[in-house]
Amino acid sequence: MLKNKVALVTGASRGIGKEIALTLASYGAIVIVNYNGSKDRALKVIEEIKANGGRGLAYQANVSDSGQVRQMIDDIKEEFGSIHILVNNAGITKDNLILRMSEEEFNEVIDINLKGVFNCLRSVSPIMIKQRYGRIINISSIVGIHGNPGQVNYSAAKAGVIGMTKSLAKELARRGITVNAVAPGYIDTDMTKILNEDLKEAIKQEIPLKRLGEAQDVANLVVFLASDNSSYITGQTIQVDGGLGI
Repeated sequence: MLKNKVALVTGASRGIGKEIALTLASYGAIVIVNYNGSKDRALKVIEEIKANGGRGLAYQANVSDSGQVRQMIDDIKEEFGSIHILVNNAGITKDNLILRMSEEEFNEVIDINLKGVFNCLRSVSPIMIKQRYGRIINISSIVGIHGNPGQVNYSAAKAGVIGMTKSLAKELARRGITVNAVAPGYIDTDMTKILNEDLKEAIKQEIPLKRLGEAQDVANLVVFLASDNSSYITGQTIQVDGGLGI
């Protein structure tokens, strides 16, 4: 379905990003696993991709740094000839109540989760415009739709991602490029593993499907949006939340 399509997934060394990278590769895509922190984790993802017969490359770049992003995009294009799929997944949290949130905590989250998306969009768009084809999937969050106490910075960034998705979808539609957002709910990752069992159970009771989601649930949707099966879908924000946002 994605044979020989070149896909860049940011923040793909663990969690949802890792699952997205592995799933894209399983459908034939050549996957660039972007990371900023752990090279070892990124290389393990590549090893897993190759062990399953796929192709991939690990690339270190801080998405909040526009120069590093430009260099990454240039290197990928030189190595593989193009970029067909971009998944903006890289993100961090610096949670705090507004009375305690520092300017640094706010800025760090905005720089990675919002500006990082902008940097990647700006650098990849010329390539996709020239080839008149592209699939852009931005990972937002239900927090960007509904908000969450202690996450003013994260909520603002993820809401901004939704706004950028809608605007860019209108800008690029005539060039055969679709731009969509995915808004995960409570997904079983490292972020939710730190929650105590009582809190997890309380969260599950709020979710109509009565369970946390799996990273694979998000990856399955990303693969669909990255494929030609979704060619008439653009500018949308699709929630993967077990019905929590109903």
